[in-house]
Amino acid sequence: MINKKLILFIFIVFILGFNEINGQCSMCRAVIESEEGQKTAKGINNGILYLMAIPYLLVGIVGWKVFQILKK
Repeated sequence: MINKKLILFIFIVFILGFNEINGQCSMCRAVIESEEGQKTAKGINNGILYLMAIPYLLVGIVGWKVFQILKK
């Protein structure tokens, strides 16, 4: 049985292990990076990552609840 502390540790290392993740496709990046200040590119990249993370969080929460129910 996997310890809860080990799972939490792996999760924290996984989340904090990335300095920067680029979520843009190469064509979007090429168009947006032509801007001088790069503020738009950073904003779009953050929006893409936010939209990508929500389904994973929801599936993780549902999976955790199912796991807890089946464990009983």
